[in-house]
Amino acid sequence: MRKKFVWIITGLMVIFVLAACGSKSQEDVVKELEGKLDDLTSYKANAKMTLKMGSDSQVYEVEIWHKDPTFYRVNLKNAEKDQSQMILRNNEGVFVLTPALNKSFRFQSDWPQNSSQAYLYESLIKDIASDKEAKFSSTKDYYIFETKTRYQNNSMLPIQEIKLNKKDLSPAVVKVMDTDRNALVTVEFSDVKFNASLDNNDFDMKKNMTRAQLGLPAMANSGDPAFTVKYPTAEIEGTKLIGEKEVKIEDGKRVVLTYDGKKSFTLVQEKVNAKAASTSPTYVEGDLVDLGITIGAISDHSLTWSQDGVDYMIASKDLTKEEMVEVAKSVQEEAVK
Repeated sequence: MRKKFVWIITGLMVIFVLAACGSKSQEDVVKELEGKLDDLTSYKANAKMTLKMGSDSQVYEVEIWHKDPTFYRVNLKNAEKDQSQMILRNNEGVFVLTPALNKSFRFQSDWPQNSSQAYLYESLIKDIASDKEAKFSSTKDYYIFETKTRYQNNSMLPIQEIKLNKKDLSPAVVKVMDTDRNALVTVEFSDVKFNASLDNNDFDMKKNMTRAQLGLPAMANSGDPAFTVKYPTAEIEGTKLIGEKEVKIEDGKRVVLTYDGKKSFTLVQEKVNAKAASTSPTYVEGDLVDLGITIGAISDHSLTWSQDGVDYMIASKDLTKEEMVEVAKSVQEEAVK
């Protein structure tokens, strides 16, 4: 009888030890993530990114390549509108390519280190490790972290939920939320390959531009200068539209909207056409800013971006960077005066 009792106790102890080993703490998982990042030489990943903008949603196919330490290639394609934009970082700097318009911009920037990036694995790990108040939970297949974000417009998108596969700690789903916990950006990963075969030539600006353009359809209306003027829907207190001026330019037209008040600003919209290939990209003052549907360049007093073949610029001495981003995002909506 005594032997049986000891065997049962011993068996229970074994079961207890096994159960304890199978349940990792938040600190254990963070340590594993940091170790994985230290050993990671490169990766490739595909993802679907859904952006919620008011009552509408935009879906992008995202292809991510990263080679340690500072080579990046992020291709964002809107399948519905057949538009794509690419962010490149190599030894020459940071570039944003718009293949359909044959345009490339070069930035002096420390991107992606200066902000959260929902589609970059190492950025997610940095957000997890740096947030000492991050919440942690786990399910059968996933580790789930809720962290603060490091966006420039942090007050608009302050929270993110990061879901990692338990099997290999690869990213599964990221949801970036507003203050009411509505997911405005959702990134669903697939085909994540760690230590993928990549070399420096894969991040060459000219080669990537050429490769992207080969896959583009013919632009039947590329010479049509017509476009629809858009108006921001963001409400800036004490500011109103006081003037709209159309200016003819060589390749089309430019529209200048003037807003006056305590937070005055000017919004310029200009139709652009595909131009002849340039041997060098245009240098842009400012830093990269993610506007959701496109990438812009922001400085203390201006924000520029391109969308649907139209160049936009906000200029203001009164708006903060966060307010300029808010106005720019609202211009993307189909708005009226």
